Amino acid sequence: MKRHLLISLFLLLILFACTNKKKKEKDLSLNPSEDSLSIYFSLANNIDLPFQYKQKYNKKAFDIVKNQKDDSIKKVNLFKVANRYYNMSDWSSFKDVSKLLLEKSINSKDSVNIAKSYTYLGDYYQSQTISDSAFLNYFRAEKIYLKINDDFRLAKTLLTKADLQLTEGDFFESEITVFKALKILKDKKNAARDIYDSYNLLGIIYNEREEYEKSLEYHNKALNILDDKSIPADLQLKAISLNNIGFVYLRMNNFNKAKEYLRRGLNEKDLYNGNTNLYAMLLDNLAVSKFKSKDFTELPEQFYDALKIRDSLKQESGIIISKIHLSEYYAFKKDTLRAVQLSKQALNVSRTANKVRNTLDALKQIAIVDPKNASKYSKEYILLNDKLLKAERNMGEKFSRIEYETNEIKDQNSNLQEKNKTLIYVFSICTLIGLFFYVYKTQQARNRELLFKQQQQIANEDIYNLMISQQNEIESTRIKEKKKVAQELHDGVLGRMFGVRISLDSLDKIDEAEAASKRKKYLAELKHIEEDIREISHDLNREKSELINNFVVILNKLFENQKNTYPSKLETSFDSHIKWELVNNIVKINLYRIIQEALQNCNKYANAETIKVEFKSEIDHLVLSILDDGVGFNVKRTKNGIGLHNIEYRAAECKGTVNIKSAKGEGTLLVVKVPIDQKINLQKNDI
Repeated sequence: MKRHLLISLFLLLILFACTNKKKKEKDLSLNPSEDSLSIYFSLANNIDLPFQYKQKYNKKAFDIVKNQKDDSIKKVNLFKVANRYYNMSDWSSFKDVSKLLLEKSINSKDSVNIAKSYTYLGDYYQSQTISDSAFLNYFRAEKIYLKINDDFRLAKTLLTKADLQLTEGDFFESEITVFKALKILKDKKNAARDIYDSYNLLGIIYNEREEYEKSLEYHNKALNILDDKSIPADLQLKAISLNNIGFVYLRMNNFNKAKEYLRRGLNEKDLYNGNTNLYAMLLDNLAVSKFKSKDFTELPEQFYDALKIRDSLKQESGIIISKIHLSEYYAFKKDTLRAVQLSKQALNVSRTANKVRNTLDALKQIAIVDPKNASKYSKEYILLNDKLLKAERNMGEKFSRIEYETNEIKDQNSNLQEKNKTLIYVFSICTLIGLFFYVYKTQQARNRELLFKQQQQIANEDIYNLMISQQNEIESTRIKEKKKVAQELHDGVLGRMFGVRISLDSLDKIDEAEAASKRKKYLAELKHIEEDIREISHDLNREKSELINNFVVILNKLFENQKNTYPSKLETSFDSHIKWELVNNIVKINLYRIIQEALQNCNKYANAETIKVEFKSEIDHLVLSILDDGVGFNVKRTKNGIGLHNIEYRAAECKGTVNIKSAKGEGTLLVVKVPIDQKINLQKNDI
């Protein structure tokens, strides 16, 4: 009677709970508002609810979020929706929400969420075993995190990428990627969980490469990291590490050590409820260790317990592994029928699930227990193994292309790539040879041109020297002639004046009336003579002072040619205090060539609107400055140019200095300072 009462009470409680649940669902369906969003999220994440219910609640949450304003809160909620689809393995919906997130993040130029969206898409493609697309999206996220200096998320993305490389058998690149992540994480606080994942990955990588000592080293490092209290115990990471260490010892045939660590892992608190799949893995590995060490206690029961758990979780890879282990056990026990039956079951499951590595293990086992058909299975094993190795090699090449050459996946046939490699190498070599000859011939032409210019420059200097000498001789003769003429005029006029003065003196002896008229006449003539003297003297002095030195004439011809040939406005200025006739001819020649070279550079490269050339006199120095408002250039990078080298060389010949100030977009200022005798700078001409 008491038992019937308890059953009735239990049924009433269930009915009441179901009624409340239906009422709550009804209320939510009638009022799908912002307030109900958190409830939908909570229900969609409830592991006790069936898949269709969680999917329905997440869809309702998604419908509310879609109508929200496009801002950061909407993106946060969309990521929550995506996370719940991921947790319930609704991959199609997870992909759609991730793509929507990527689109909205790109539109708002939100770099962090763009990278996060790429990571989610990478998770989707990895779940679908589309490894190249997964790698591409992880790599895009990695580049963005690197650009914005988000080291923590960058390290997480690197670890995800390393895990993908490990899955695809690219152990070397996976190892490099993990160490990149570790380099970042070691300087970060609160990174214990990610450092654990790094060490754990390295332990698995070295185990796959049969470097067992290094594998144990990193698995033990991972285990020691778990002493950090910031890592939640409910993640069962300690059990994972103990299983991994036990598995390494199992592969080393150190079965006693393997059993020790595997039993410790099974004894972890709440392991069965917290991570049932891990519990089954530990149990199966322990059973294998006992079987290999001829310890048959609780065998084959432990094998079957692990298989039962994996079957309930629909863990296809685990089911295959358990059946292969049972086949090995029954083969040892001489129960060939069961051994063949179990290995065939494992082979059928692996083929149906398209688990290539598991299929290889199943073929290897069935070839052992079914020797009659061993050749058939061995042949299939060899073909499938070759196919797997080729696929892993091609995937590694795809990863390298994505990471180092391009951001877009190019779907090309791998056989065609192999055929094209030789052609690409030949073409590259031919291109390099052609480029070498082109550069060689171009350099030869430039050298010939430079040699011709140097010869022409020497000839021009000789001509210029002859011109200067000729001009000096002409000028000297001209000045002498002018002085001679002035002297003759002066002496002749003075003679007239002397004659008039004598005549005036003789007037005292003449009658006063006659003397007055003659005096008046002589005074008028004297006045005319004085005016003639003054006019001649002034004209000669003016002509001498205004006469432009022949160096300035030559420069003006250069400036006139510049103005007539090029569109740039040219402004020139000469300090009137400079006595050019006292400046050494070598200095004049070099200054002329510096101006010529500077103007040529302005015309070729500066694209200037205005060019200013100025000569100034300073204490003990003659200063030439050439300023343009052109595009400017990087002085450090262009310092070895031939033109600038020539300018510096010419300034050095005059024992002068060159200073060049320029920057991109700020024009160029060239200043040449040449030391000269102080008397050249005297402000008053003594002549």
